Amino acid sequence: MGSSTGRLFRVTTFGESHGPAVGCVVEGCPPGLALSAAEVQAELDRRRPGASPLASPRREADRVEILSGVFEGRTLGTPIALLVRNRDADPQAYAPLREVYRPSHADWTTEARYGLRDWRGGGRASARETVGRVAAGAVARKVLAPARVTAWVEAVGPVAMGPLDEPLLQAPEAAAIEAHPVRCPDPAAAERMAALIEAVRAEGDSVGGVVRCLVTGLPAGLGDPVFDKLDADLARAMLSIPAAKGFAVGSGFSGAALRGSEHNDAFLPGPGGPRTATNRSGGVQGGISNGMPLDFRVAFKPVATIRREQDTVDAAGRPVRLSAAGRHDPCVVPRAVPIVEAMAALVLADHLLRLRAIRPDLPPS
Repeated sequence: MGSSTGRLFRVTTFGESHGPAVGCVVEGCPPGLALSAAEVQAELDRRRPGASPLASPRREADRVEILSGVFEGRTLGTPIALLVRNRDADPQAYAPLREVYRPSHADWTTEARYGLRDWRGGGRASARETVGRVAAGAVARKVLAPARVTAWVEAVGPVAMGPLDEPLLQAPEAAAIEAHPVRCPDPAAAERMAALIEAVRAEGDSVGGVVRCLVTGLPAGLGDPVFDKLDADLARAMLSIPAAKGFAVGSGFSGAALRGSEHNDAFLPGPGGPRTATNRSGGVQGGISNGMPLDFRVAFKPVATIRREQDTVDAAGRPVRLSAAGRHDPCVVPRAVPIVEAMAALVLADHLLRLRAIRPDLPPS
C-alpha cells in the first residue's frame, strides 16, 4: 500500500481510523530548524474533529507526541516521528457494516484490491489518516519559510464568496479566514454557507465545496518540465485527499473558453526577475514556478456517509437497505483547509530541496 510521498522531503503516514494511533514519519528535513510540539499542535487543532458545530462530533484532542528527530527544540536531520493516539475511537459502532459495502465509500474497492479490509470506519481510507499529513505539513512549513501557504473556503455547494481582486497577490488574512467555523473570509458568504450546511445536516444529507489556496514568497524554478511538473505533483497531492474530486491551477477549466491572446500572462520587469501582469498561469509555466503567487483550487464532493436509507449490497451479493452509522461531517470543506495547506507544503518543501540540490548558487531562502 502506497503510504509515502516525496523524494528528498519524504513523508510516510500510518494508522487506521479506529486503531490505537495515527501519525507520520518525516525524512529529509534539514537539521537545525526550530520545531516545537506546540507548532505542530497548532495545525492539528485546526483539523481535529469536535472543534466546530459544523464538524463531526467525534471528540479527539489530537495531542501530538514527537518521538524522534528533534532535540532541544531543533531538528536533527534524522527521521522525525510524530504520533497522535486515538482517544475516542468506537469500532463496534461499525460492526453491523462488517459485511456491507457503503455507497461511494472505499469498502468494496479496498476489498477488491487487498482481499480484505478494515471495516472500522474505513481504516486507511478514512479522513482520520490526514492527521499525519497535517503534522508533517507543520514540519514542511519550516523548510518553506518565509514562503506562506494560505487556504480558505471559496464555495459550499452553490454558495460562493464574493470575487477577489485579480491577480491575487496576497491571501486573505488568517484572522479573517479563522473568524468563522466555515473558514471563508467573506463574512456574509460564510453565514450563508453555514446555513446551508446546517440545513443539509437537518435533512440527513451532505454537501461539497471548493477550497482555494495561495502560496506567496516562492522562488522561480520549482518543478520540472516533463513528468515532475510542479502543478502535476500538486494535483497528485490534492487528489490524494479524501473526498477531493477536482484540481485547477490558475484559470483552470475557465481558461479553456479563452483565446491565447486573452489568456497569456504578459511579462513586466521586476526587482527579482520578470513578473506577470496577470496570473492566469497560477504561478506555474511549463511545469515550473515563475515567482508569481501559486494559485489553485480543490473541489470536494459531498461526504459519502449520509443519514438517509440507501440501496447497496453485502459481501454475499444480496441487496441491502442501509442506514448510516458513524460520526461524520455534513461538509468536509472547512476542515479540508488545513489539509490542503499541509499537502501543498509537503510538495513545495520537496521541490525546494530538489531545486537547491541542482542550484547550489541560489541563496538558502
